[in-house]
Amino acid sequence: MADDCAKVIRNGDTCIVAGFKLAKSPTAREDGRHGCHLEVSEEAGSAIYIYAQPSTTASETASVSVAPKYVYTPLNHLKDGTIVNLYGVVKFFKTPYVSKGTDYCSVVTLVDQSNAKLTCTLFNGNLDSLPKIYKIGDIVRFHRIKIREYNGQMQGITSAGFASLTFDGTVGTPVVPRTSSKAYTFMDEEEKTIEELRIWAASNLSISGPAAKLSGVRPMLFFDLTCQLVGKAKVDGSSFLLKVWDGTKCPYPTWRIPVEARDLEGEKILLHRLRNLTVDILVYDNHVHLAKSLEIGSFLRIYSIHTKQASAENEDVPHVEFHLHGGTCYGRGIGVLPENHPDVKELKTKGRKIIRKFFLISDLESQRCQQLSVTVLTDHQDLSNTELKTIRNSRAPQQYRIRAKLRTFKPQKLYQSVKLHCSKCNSLQEVPNGDAFDLILQECAVIPSNPELHSTSWYESVTWTTQDQKQRKITIHFVKHDEMLLYPEDTLLMIEGGTSKEIWKLTRRFKCVIPVRSTKNDLELLDLSAPFLLQGKVKYYGCKQCSTPKPINCYGLVYSLHKTSPFFSSVLGIEPLQYVFIMKFTLVDGTGALNAYLFDYEKFFQIPASEILSNNFLQQKMQMTMNTLCPPGRKLDDLPWLECFIKSYNITDGNKQQVYYQIFDTTVAEDVV
Repeated sequence: MADDCAKVIRNGDTCIVAGFKLAKSPTAREDGRHGCHLEVSEEAGSAIYIYAQPSTTASETASVSVAPKYVYTPLNHLKDGTIVNLYGVVKFFKTPYVSKGTDYCSVVTLVDQSNAKLTCTLFNGNLDSLPKIYKIGDIVRFHRIKIREYNGQMQGITSAGFASLTFDGTVGTPVVPRTSSKAYTFMDEEEKTIEELRIWAASNLSISGPAAKLSGVRPMLFFDLTCQLVGKAKVDGSSFLLKVWDGTKCPYPTWRIPVEARDLEGEKILLHRLRNLTVDILVYDNHVHLAKSLEIGSFLRIYSIHTKQASAENEDVPHVEFHLHGGTCYGRGIGVLPENHPDVKELKTKGRKIIRKFFLISDLESQRCQQLSVTVLTDHQDLSNTELKTIRNSRAPQQYRIRAKLRTFKPQKLYQSVKLHCSKCNSLQEVPNGDAFDLILQECAVIPSNPELHSTSWYESVTWTTQDQKQRKITIHFVKHDEMLLYPEDTLLMIEGGTSKEIWKLTRRFKCVIPVRSTKNDLELLDLSAPFLLQGKVKYYGCKQCSTPKPINCYGLVYSLHKTSPFFSSVLGIEPLQYVFIMKFTLVDGTGALNAYLFDYEKFFQIPASEILSNNFLQQKMQMTMNTLCPPGRKLDDLPWLECFIKSYNITDGNKQQVYYQIFDTTVAEDVV
C-alpha cells in the first residue's frame, strides 16, 4: 500500500485517509514525530483517496484511491522476527479455549506446498476474532502474524492488527470466507491460491473424514461428534452436562447423569420426546466455561469425546458414558457450527424427518397405525398400503407399503443370520470361525521377523521372546503419527508371531491391530482367510476374489491412522467384506402370504451386524426384538402388526424367472428396541 501511494502522491495533494485505527506511536520519543499514528485496519477496510493538484499542462484535477495489496510468504521462507501474511492448510488445531489470563487461545498447525510446517498460537479477548476452523484440511489466511524461532522451529503468534479468514478445504466447494469481520480485502487472484492449496492438500494431507455418528460409537473410543444441543445443566464446580442428539440412536444403553429437573435448561417437551435419542456428555475443567455459554438449539462439533463402559450396582448390563476430558490434548474442545454449514443442514433435515415421523403426525389414522405397529417407516410416507394378494399378482420390479404380521422367520438361531457381503462382486459368505485364524497364525509364527524392517521413520518396533516352552519371538510395530507415538487408545499397531489370544488382549488396549508377516523388502498381510484388521471385538475380512493385497505402505497407513476400516482396506488393496443380517420373513395380512428377505447392515434392528457376534448384550437385544415382532406360542390374531416397505425384483435361474421380495427403509420402533 505504501509503495502504491509513493507512485502517485505528490507534495500539495489532498488525501482522505479512511478506515485506519488511531493508536499511540511506540517510536514518538525516538523519531520526534506525533505521539499518535494511524494503523491499517483490515476490519475497517482501510483505503487512501488522493485528490491530485492540477499540473501546469493539465486543465483538470485527477483523483485516485489506493487500497492495501498483500504479499504472501511461503512457509519455508519465514524468518525470525518478521511480521508476514501467509496462507496455509490446517494440519492440526485446538478449538479456542480460555487461557490463564482473560484472553481466548487457539493453536493451529499449518502446512503448504513447500512441505514446511508452522505452529501458531493465537490470542484474542474476543472469541469471534479467532479463526473459525472446523476440521483438518480447512485453509486459513493470516495477515500480520509475527514469526519467531524457538528450539530451531518457526512459530507464529498474534501481533497488532492480526486478522484471519478461513475457507473450506474441500475441492469443488464455494470459496466463501469465514470471518466475523464486516470488512476485509479479498482479491480475485487469491481464489486461485485457495484452489491450488485444496488440490495439493487432497493428495498430500490426511484430511478428516465425516465425524462419527452416535449409531456407530462403541466403548473405549475417541471421536468427534456433530450434534445439536437440546439441554444443559451444571453438575458441580468442575463439570457440566450437555444433552445432545445427532438424529441417530446409540446402540448401547447410555449413562443418564442425575440432575434436578429445575436445573436442566431446555425445552421440556422436546427433551421428553427425544429421550431415547439424546446422550449425556459430561465436560470437565477448562471446557466448562464455554459449555455454560452455549445456547440451547445450537449446533456443535465436539472434538475427542471419550466413550467408557461402566456398570452401576443396580444394572444387569453395562452402559456407555460420554466424557470430554479437561485440557486440550488431541484437539479436545467444543466448536459452534454456523447454520449454513453442510453438516448442520444435513442434521436439520434429518431432525425434521424424525420429529415429524415420531411426534408430529397429525392424521388420526396414521397415529393409530404408528401405535399398533412394531416397526416404523423411514421414508416414502406418501405411499398407501397394498394387500399381499395384489402384490403377489403384480409384475416386478415395484415398491410397496404393506401392513402385515410376521408368521415365522428363518434362521431361528439368530447368530446364523450374520453373513459377510462383498458389495463389489455381490457375493455372500459365512463368517469364519476362530479355528481358521489360529491355524494361519501358527503357520506364520515359524516365519522369522526381518530385522531390517524394524523401527523405520513411521513405526517403532519391539521384539521379545515368550516364556513358554516354544519361546516364540513376537514383534510389534507401533505406528507413529507426525513422527510421534500416540496414547494406546489412539495407536495402530502391527504384530508378527502372535497368537489369537495375544492379539485379542492387544485390541482391548490399542485402537487397531493388523496381523502381518515379513518378506525380504516389506511387511505384508496374512492370507485373506484371516482378518486383515481387528478393532475392538470386531474382525474385518477382505474378499478373496476382489482384493489385490499391497505391501504395507508407510504413507498410506499414516494417512489412514484415524480412519475406519474401509479407509484401511483401500490403502492395503483390500475389498472389505461387510457384516450383514440375512433373514427370511413370512408375512401374512389376511389376503395372502409372501416371503420377504431382510438384507440389512444395522438400520432395521438398530444394531450393527459387525458387533453382534462378539457382544452378548446386543444378542439379547436382538432376541428380545424378534420375540416382540413374532412372539413364540401366540395365535395369528394376537401377533403385532408390522408396517414395512418391500420391493419386488426378478431373478433368472437358467430359463426360469422368479420374483423375490426384499424389505427396505423400515426400522424397529423405538419402544421395541
